[in-house]
Amino acid sequence: MTVVRGLDVARYMGRWYEIASLPNFFQPRDGRDTRATYALRPDGATVDVLNETWTSSGKRDYIKGTAYKADPASDEAKLKVKFYLPPFLPVIPVVGDYWVLYVDDDYQYALVGEPRRKDLWILCRQTSMDDEVYGRLLEKAKEEGYDVEKLRKTPQDDPPPESDAAPTDTKGTWWFKSLFGK
Repeated sequence: MTVVRGLDVARYMGRWYEIASLPNFFQPRDGRDTRATYALRPDGATVDVLNETWTSSGKRDYIKGTAYKADPASDEAKLKVKFYLPPFLPVIPVVGDYWVLYVDDDYQYALVGEPRRKDLWILCRQTSMDDEVYGRLLEKAKEEGYDVEKLRKTPQDDPPPESDAAPTDTKGTWWFKSLFGK
């Protein structure tokens, strides 16, 4: 699988909106306005991760984690992301792959996957993406062996909700529901 080389991590920081993704067990099926916000820590090597989504009932679900280069000596954009589960009692570390397969020169669009080809995200700095750009990212995903027919477009409101504009799930019940695909 081809990944980005020489990723400018500082430019990659900030908010990314999920335009489409392959369905997975750790995101609610009725999720909308899904986004990720990345912030580089002072050590220059660790990234704080905040993943947020809103359910159809308007409830904000979120999880916080960290990301770091899988191999600090490599120039490949292969990162590891770590979250602790369940979120209300963080005791079990869950580590996954986060490989940047493509990012445009202006760091406005990105294609992110992982080596098993079971997870895929099309990300954008805006809540919507031009159809031509979306098509190019689909082609890149196909070239990398992904089944893009399974991609689910993520509904995004414009303007997007603010993080504190909806109730949060502080008990982590969303995590249990996600295990059952709800």
